[in-house]
Amino acid sequence: MAAQQRSVLVLEHVPWERPGLLLRALRGLSRSTRIVLDEAEPDLPGLDEVAGIVVLGGPMAADDDPRFPGLATERRLLAEAVDADVPVLGVCLGMQLLAVALGATLHRDHTREIGFGAVEVVAADPVLAPLGPLPTVLHWHTDAVELPAGATLLAQSPGTPVQAFRAGPALGLQFHAEVDLPLLDDWLRTPEMVAGLTEEEERRLTRDAVQVLPTLVPAALEGFGDLAERMRARAG
Repeated sequence: MAAQQRSVLVLEHVPWERPGLLLRALRGLSRSTRIVLDEAEPDLPGLDEVAGIVVLGGPMAADDDPRFPGLATERRLLAEAVDADVPVLGVCLGMQLLAVALGATLHRDHTREIGFGAVEVVAADPVLAPLGPLPTVLHWHTDAVELPAGATLLAQSPGTPVQAFRAGPALGLQFHAEVDLPLLDDWLRTPEMVAGLTEEEERRLTRDAVQVLPTLVPAALEGFGDLAERMRARAG
């Protein structure tokens, strides 16, 4: 009997922060999607069962274990995945969880970045390379992290010194390269996402999306293709 193919484990934190473009990049791979925030001891698959791990965003802090006990299990899984050479992508909160799992410091309410803005790519990485040296990307965060010891800084911005990093098989992105226009439209119709935004900020997000995403989306898909190939190689 042929061995069962390993699945990509996708960890979500709220229903509206979905994989977006990653679904297209990971097409053909089996996926398992879980939300385990409220479970003190969630039953997650073992690393020998997964082709890779994708950890998405959310409004909570990466160290808010008293309210969300499942975060501790997520961080533990991420640290073990790095040690086991399992491909990992952490986006926004997912990047912060990855960084904290690797011993970095989290700074709550560090810088409010919401909207499209440039980051400076400072080191070569196959996922970021298609974006170019100074891509305009979507930001939606207030917390920030320091660079984990031994990790490589990949991108930065004036307000957020760590916009992307790599630690072995794991890539962390503070910005939202996974967002396409339909997903952004959903966010702008979600009360929890637009709470605190001014009408002008909402208009600017819509206006900038029309200008930026037609170029950003194919570049992000090309970069995510490298991640997908690493996961396919492990899927079996």
